[in-house]
Amino acid sequence: MKAGDPHPPASRQPIEWVTRCPNPHNEETEIEIRQVFEAEDFGAEFTPELREQEERLRAQIVEKK
Repeated sequence: MKAGDPHPPASRQPIEWVTRCPNPHNEETEIEIRQVFEAEDFGAEFTPELREQEERLRAQIVEKK
């Protein structure tokens, strides 16, 4: 991280991308950048039951497409 840079390295790329994004509204707008988490990020808290529930939800989403 550069001195004086409040953003961690992982957040710099999306911020740089957003600054190049055209503004279709021609007025001040707000863009929210959210971190995406993977199952491994939750460790033991992501129990086998929760994993099964997520798999079922993903299968339902695929069926609806």
